[in-house]
Amino acid sequence: MNQKTRQIILILMILTMLLVVGTTGYMVLEDLNFINALYMTVITLSTVGFREVVDLRPETQVFTIFIIFAGISTAAYAFTNLAAFLLEGEFSYVLRRRSMDKKIAKLKDHYILCGAGQTGSSVIARFQRSKVDFVVIEKNEEKVHDMVERGILAIHGDATTEDALDKARIRQAKGLISSLATDADNVFTVLTAREMKEDLYIVARAISKNAHVKLLRAGADNAVSPNELGGTRMASMLLRPVVVSFLDIITHMGDVVLDLEEVYITDKSDLADTTLEKAKIPELTGLNVLAIKKKDEEKLRLNPTSQEKIHAGDKLLVLGQEYQIDKLREMAG
Repeated sequence: MNQKTRQIILILMILTMLLVVGTTGYMVLEDLNFINALYMTVITLSTVGFREVVDLRPETQVFTIFIIFAGISTAAYAFTNLAAFLLEGEFSYVLRRRSMDKKIAKLKDHYILCGAGQTGSSVIARFQRSKVDFVVIEKNEEKVHDMVERGILAIHGDATTEDALDKARIRQAKGLISSLATDADNVFTVLTAREMKEDLYIVARAISKNAHVKLLRAGADNAVSPNELGGTRMASMLLRPVVVSFLDIITHMGDVVLDLEEVYITDKSDLADTTLEKAKIPELTGLNVLAIKKKDEEKLRLNPTSQEKIHAGDKLLVLGQEYQIDKLREMAG
């Protein structure tokens, strides 16, 4: 429960208490029935100036003065909090939240990220750079608030539950990444997601040493251990610094970022049933074709020759800038 919610509850409790005290006071002091006593309390608190139901005795007049001051103080406190609510951006946050809920309800062929921790933050940055549609499910309300402020589609909920995954439109999604804090949560999320959509591509974060086996059994297509990857990279930087430096250079050349991307060839593409030589991909796009993933093969064909034939359903692994990759995607249909 955030501070604003607590303040609203406090205001409601004070108003309720004043109604109870005022009604009881008028019933005791003037021997009024409940309705007349409640009426006297309401017109006193609201300061509307209607006639009293009876002529008030001096002690009741003193009691009424107390109720009036208490009502004015409560109204001032409520007004101050309302002004803060509007000025501090809470009202605009509510509007953005509603707008995002509408956008989430229309998502299709998008990606779902479960967990916005350190690993999740890196995933978000990569998704944003690739300009793909995605939605984040996160338990921490402050993190969700921050993401909404940054324009990131986010849902406050538990990713292990069907309800949260359903809100993220899992049945219309293309893929899911489970990057939660524990292996148990990741396994449960994978199980739930796989049950809700059988053909969903799922990548899960493995924390403990043998967790990837459990994640694959639970239904993940791939399991990744950030700790192992980080350790492997550090060892490679020590043992093969030139290779690592070369990889860094080709993927981050100053302000120019080169991406390794896969491009799917549709049956409507002019590239289907042609050779790489006739397709002239380097000449037309500036991209380098590093490998081909044939639709009926598990392994990649690395360094394909110019006579390698492209068919519908194949995937081309290419290296280049984003606009070049977009151009190839248009050619690929």
